[in-house]
Amino acid sequence: MTNKITILTFIDAFGWEIYQRYGFLDGIIEDAHPLQTTFGFSSGADPSILTGRFPDEHTHWSCFNYNPEESPFKPFKYLAHLPSAIFDRGRVRHWLSKAMAKVYGYTGYFEMYSVPFAHLPYFDYLEKRDYFVPGGIMATDTIFDWCVNQDVPYYCSNWRHSEQEILASNRQEIEKGETRFNYVYLPRLDGIMHQHGTKHPAVEKQINWLDQQIRSLYELAQNRYDEVSLYIISDHGMKDVTGDINLIPDIQATGLEYGKDYVAMYDSTMARFWFMQPDAEAIIRRVLEQQTHGAIVEDDELKKMHVYFEDHRFGELFFLMEPGMLITPCYMGLKSIPGMHGYHPEDKDSYAMIAANKPITANVKSITDIRGIIEHELRI
Repeated sequence: MTNKITILTFIDAFGWEIYQRYGFLDGIIEDAHPLQTTFGFSSGADPSILTGRFPDEHTHWSCFNYNPEESPFKPFKYLAHLPSAIFDRGRVRHWLSKAMAKVYGYTGYFEMYSVPFAHLPYFDYLEKRDYFVPGGIMATDTIFDWCVNQDVPYYCSNWRHSEQEILASNRQEIEKGETRFNYVYLPRLDGIMHQHGTKHPAVEKQINWLDQQIRSLYELAQNRYDEVSLYIISDHGMKDVTGDINLIPDIQATGLEYGKDYVAMYDSTMARFWFMQPDAEAIIRRVLEQQTHGAIVEDDELKKMHVYFEDHRFGELFFLMEPGMLITPCYMGLKSIPGMHGYHPEDKDSYAMIAANKPITANVKSITDIRGIIEHELRI
């Protein structure tokens, strides 16, 4: 039997437009395609890659969902009067999140971001389990579950480690020659483009560094295995930010009371609402319809994008910003940033990508098609 390995290299936010602008692995990549991402953020896109299914089936979409009855944040209502100058700082929030995750035993990626302490008790948090290990997705299996069931030896990077550590650990596993599938997780490009936008020299520098590192990993695998299938994938692209709006005061100006008439989650590129009073939806809808840099996403569109949930756990009314615009401040951050994703999946800068050192014969259109390609590789 041929000694074969499939290396699936995930580069966060390395979208189709970014790939075309900077190029990657010249002389190695033979085929590449744009892939439509899921509506929303990585919390929905990454599980869609691993499961091969859309959010309305694997049930992972936004990190925060309305669930006051089972909210793990109930004690935080007592912290609402603490000085925001200290407790709204990103570093303080990060360490509070780490402490809470340890207390509750959460193994997934957990962050409270900038959600006001007074509003946190209305929400539950989705990523309590690490979905990069078997059994991590609530409703369906992942490629890692499949590998276990099919007795395919694999290695998955630890997303908590630095990229240098991740690359070193993958080198060690490849040198052993025992795995048939390596999932190489490289997230740093996403953060660099959030911080600088897509055209900053730091972006090209990081892509060039990734090119060198993956070439080295690929050459190592070629020396150790008879056959190496190399795939490069992303979960979404990145958009340069052109402006922002302060939406929250417009909602507050209606006179509706948060927690009594409505509840809202203000993500960076969208706002989601739930309603306790019959008239609240119509009032807020009128405010949103007057906004010039975004639009309401109706249920038919949500169903088309496979993010509609009958129980409305992720929202009853959705407002999406036009590409390049942010809600600032929002519950994900208090200041505007140069680069963002989470816009409509059909915007050109939203598209993810897949590239390989061989022809991609499958009909690939969506990030949900990636799992089938890998399963096929591991069967032959």
